[in-house]
Amino acid sequence: MHRPSASQTDLSALVRKAGFSELRAGQEEAVRAAIDGRDVLAVMPTGHGKSAIYQLAATALGGLTVVVSPLIALQWDQLRQLEELPGAPEGRVINSGLTDAEEADAWAAIEGGDTGVVFLAPEQLAKDEVFERLERRGVTLFVVDEAHCVSSWGHDFRPDYLHLGDVIERLGHPVVVALTATGSAPVRDDVETVLGLRDPLVLVTGFDRPNLHLAVLRHETDSEKEAAVVEQVVGLAAAGPGLLYVATRRDTEQLAERLVTAGLRAAAFHGSLAARKKEAVFEAFCDGGLDVVVATSAFGMGIDKSDIRFVVHAAITESADDYYQEIGRGGRDGDASTIVLHYREEDLGLRRYFTSSKPNREKLTKVVKALRAAKTAPDARTLAEKTGLSTRALRGQLDLLAEAGVAREEGGAVHLVRQLTPAKAFAAAEEVAERRTRIGVSRLEMVRQYAETLDCRRQFLLGYFGQEAPDFCGGCDNCDEGRGRTRATLVAVPTGETPETGPRASGASPDAPGGAAVGSADEPWAAGSTVDHERFGPGTVVSVDDDRLTVFFESEGYTVLSKQIVADQGLLRAS
Repeated sequence: MHRPSASQTDLSALVRKAGFSELRAGQEEAVRAAIDGRDVLAVMPTGHGKSAIYQLAATALGGLTVVVSPLIALQWDQLRQLEELPGAPEGRVINSGLTDAEEADAWAAIEGGDTGVVFLAPEQLAKDEVFERLERRGVTLFVVDEAHCVSSWGHDFRPDYLHLGDVIERLGHPVVVALTATGSAPVRDDVETVLGLRDPLVLVTGFDRPNLHLAVLRHETDSEKEAAVVEQVVGLAAAGPGLLYVATRRDTEQLAERLVTAGLRAAAFHGSLAARKKEAVFEAFCDGGLDVVVATSAFGMGIDKSDIRFVVHAAITESADDYYQEIGRGGRDGDASTIVLHYREEDLGLRRYFTSSKPNREKLTKVVKALRAAKTAPDARTLAEKTGLSTRALRGQLDLLAEAGVAREEGGAVHLVRQLTPAKAFAAAEEVAERRTRIGVSRLEMVRQYAETLDCRRQFLLGYFGQEAPDFCGGCDNCDEGRGRTRATLVAVPTGETPETGPRASGASPDAPGGAAVGSADEPWAAGSTVDHERFGPGTVVSVDDDRLTVFFESEGYTVLSKQIVADQGLLRAS
């Protein structure tokens, strides 16, 4: 398939025709790469204009662009944005919300060549009929929005995203553009691997948001914290609309009721709300009919509201990725937005409970027995019929088996890679689940460190994403207070435990293995460099501070190491 090169395409004229005044940092580079036929992974914060990358590339490339988007509401919003661009190709949506007649009309337009962009969820691509129709039409550009969903240690992991790499290859590997508003180095690596990106242009830009003022307020009791949250939100709402994130459905309803009593226009939002109610709350907030939405993490992707003046968290999130994604909805218009986390150390217990994961022995046994009994590799639909499992339940078991190296999906069929007994297959899946739990606990530990740091909070967050930042930003509570750099030396963080600080941390970790020392006074480490630990295995350096390294190990998750111990005891080797 011939694709015009960036030199053949007058990008400036295309930008003007589409109604953009100019492109932001990274956008032009990403568009040119896609037009030249190169895969792209763009990590840009909410409001930085990720959608413009595929909109312009689709217009330049022609043919059919597939945009994989996780939420029906988000798909419709993306279609609306496309329709507002002069000269953009016609777009259609394929999802479960269409009537039979609407779906037939959409496919007629797609297959007839009248439609240049189709928005759908990853679940749609699991359907043979949908895949075959797209294959017959031919796909020029394949866009994965919210690409962090492919990562089991990233934000909002969704198993349905794991199969997109296979879909891309079966479509002949068209140009792939993966987009996300959050992605630490381990998540970016995972996106590249799962999607099978080929020599991608990786862009990480726009994460420094100086207009967001960061603060953490610590509390001793839950009642004290709740009263402080209500009082603060009432005060902040005088400056404009905002979001209050909480941990549970019950919290959304209770705090929304308290805010209404206090005189605010407030509404609760959680995953169990009826679809119509969700849509009503979403639209009321975006149209200015609400002062605040009290929400769980279910209220997130697709929020297109630029004037959010505050984002308050009444509970910690499960990861720094989650937190940055949610606070990034504040101040998209460039004006000041207040970001506050209300923190109790006891809240970590609830989040640790949510991170625990165990496979279902009965369901997994059914799947393994069905695969062992099959004469030929069955497809997922056949396997669901044989096991009596729902599509979602089956998908969860297959994902565990695939990650454990027991089974794999290829060309729409499920193959048993290792002829294990159900008991041994379950043991392998259990190891995967335990690893996921360790990863989850380590991600939670990074949030705890953010909440408890005495140093610049902006520096902490930007370092987590591999971005440079000044020691003091002047835009967080710690910088406001002029606190000094009082970091204590840390040792490796055992999974689920708090890192040791103070005098005990000045020596080697009691179970630290030996090895060739690679630490030196010349500072050999840099964010993104790869290392090997004799106990934890291969890892990637996430951030480097004066006295510590934060390293992501695939088997353990995020681990903090003392640079002094690394140098003295030889904990790491360069890889």
